[in-house]
Amino acid sequence: MNSFFARKFVIQGIFIAIAIVIIARLFYIQIIDKSYLLSANNNVLRKVVVYPARGVVYDRNGKVLVQNEPVYDLLVTPIEAKEIDTALLCQLIDIDSEGFQTRMHKARAHSPYRPSIFEKQLSASTYAQLQEHLYKFRGFYVQNRTVRSYPDSIAPQLLGYIQEVNDNDIERSEGFYRPGDYIGASGIERSYEELLRGQRGVKNQMVDALNRPKGSFMDGKYDTLAVAGDGLVSTIDLELQLLAEKLMKNKMGSVVAIEPATGEILTFVSAPSYDPNMMVGRQRGNNYMKLLHDETRPMFIRPIQASYPPGSVFKVVAALTAQQAGVINENTIFHCPGGYRYGGGRAIMRCTHVDGATSLVKSIQTSCNTYYGYTYARMIDSRGMPAPQAYDLWREALGKFGLGRTLGIDLPGEKPGLIPTSDFYTKRYGNDKWRSGFNISLSIGQGEMGITPLQMANIMAIVANRGFYYRPHLVKAIGEKGIVKDEFKEKISAGVDAKYYEPVIEGMSRAVNVPGGTGYRVRVPDVEMCGKTGTVQNPHGENHAVFFAFAPRENPKIAIAVFVENAGYGGTWAGPMVNMLVEKYLKDTISLPQYIQDRVFNANFLPTPKETKVEEVNKNTTNNNSTKQSNPSKKLVAEPRRDLYVHHSQLRKGHQ
Repeated sequence: MNSFFARKFVIQGIFIAIAIVIIARLFYIQIIDKSYLLSANNNVLRKVVVYPARGVVYDRNGKVLVQNEPVYDLLVTPIEAKEIDTALLCQLIDIDSEGFQTRMHKARAHSPYRPSIFEKQLSASTYAQLQEHLYKFRGFYVQNRTVRSYPDSIAPQLLGYIQEVNDNDIERSEGFYRPGDYIGASGIERSYEELLRGQRGVKNQMVDALNRPKGSFMDGKYDTLAVAGDGLVSTIDLELQLLAEKLMKNKMGSVVAIEPATGEILTFVSAPSYDPNMMVGRQRGNNYMKLLHDETRPMFIRPIQASYPPGSVFKVVAALTAQQAGVINENTIFHCPGGYRYGGGRAIMRCTHVDGATSLVKSIQTSCNTYYGYTYARMIDSRGMPAPQAYDLWREALGKFGLGRTLGIDLPGEKPGLIPTSDFYTKRYGNDKWRSGFNISLSIGQGEMGITPLQMANIMAIVANRGFYYRPHLVKAIGEKGIVKDEFKEKISAGVDAKYYEPVIEGMSRAVNVPGGTGYRVRVPDVEMCGKTGTVQNPHGENHAVFFAFAPRENPKIAIAVFVENAGYGGTWAGPMVNMLVEKYLKDTISLPQYIQDRVFNANFLPTPKETKVEEVNKNTTNNNSTKQSNPSKKLVAEPRRDLYVHHSQLRKGHQ
């Protein structure tokens, strides 16, 4: 009897213990452990990332430059992708069977249980064909997003492009970006990425056993909305940009136009160019490699990255800085017999004409090399101090005009150009006893000097403002409130008093508006344009054609620099371009004779493939030399010492 009761309690204890274990396990599963809940949710819920639209970019007059268009990413969860018609799927999205296997292998490597992108950026038409068959492909679903679209196909170097983030982008963002996200890679897309990108949202979608959507979970209670990026109003004038790009078709070079009163860039052209829509869509990778290997380097941003001898525009800076230094004034006269002799008369820097007695105003009007040879000699040799010290003061004055340093434009990749230091020449010549004759070509903007087209246009803006500038920029306003960055409101002095600008401006006006001036043929009717022609010596081929101007003389509205590589005379090629652009902007018309317009529009200065390769070698050599010049000691080891004086036949410069 006792043993019966003992067995009874044992059995009851066993059942109670089992019940306690089951209850505890259920409590753990249902209350503490969330994995089963998540697993159940994943069978009925799909978390869909809602990508925000990037901010739209407008021109200064409200016309769209960059907008968004819908595309569709096809995602796959490999473990669910079973018994599907692969041939049909390949046909619908235009891939082959090998491509299908490659994509599935990549998805499985990412995770068999989690969705990943199978094919990116399906167009609306492709998605429309796929959508009616999508239920047949279990494990596949589509995610909406937008990509950039460029209605007028202009200004790719300015606007930039977006690309998929890499590991470094994700790490730098501290978790903001995830694989598959897009980020601005160049241009203002990159500079203003944090404003343009917006904020992702999440949509919780219910699906059935076949992975078909069945509506929002809890009526969207737990969804988060995507926030679109801020819109940007650029400083660019669309109509002027279109004209400038048309003028630069089949040419290499730059056009930069600035509104002097604000520093807003009206036109920013880098030629050769390309259609920015090439950097969008499923062929983006192929197009990128094509552009990367194009011998004319269309992705090179010439206005801020190319460095050229400025030629005659530098005479404007030379005249201003010399007046401020007190070595010349508006009444200073030098005699021009057709060239400037130096080195005890043993060498000569030729002028293209005999000017005789030349004043400051006349020197600008006729672009007299001799005048600036004498001016530079006074700056370096006649200031009561060693030449290297005087040179450093001269170089410092150039720096206030933005030469040899970056201007701070809101684009990545800006280069400073090159104004060599005094140490560079001291090491080149082996001592510090050198004088102005050792680097006399700097006096007329040649030699080792290099400045960017943006710096050239900014010089014109400084002259137009009589002594100051605002940092050149490409974005006029940000977001609905029209915010302008503080750094673009700062008034920056060029270090030369306003009174010294008038004789220089008078000379520039006469150069364009008085018969015999170097730019008289490209004057603008009823507008007093002040300008300067230039033909910059190019040791690797044809000279470069340049023209710099601002207009009108009083209350200037536009400052512009046009630089056309390998075109020849500035007045012949760059001048007519400036004429058309200035008149178009100020008067919305073009009155230049049609035959001149046709000549400029139809000109082709692109090198043949063979010439391009030679030019590329020359550019590489120039780049190597520039690198060496930044470290003069290395340059002097690599190069033999040059002669102290050069015969005029070797030094002769191009027509200014």
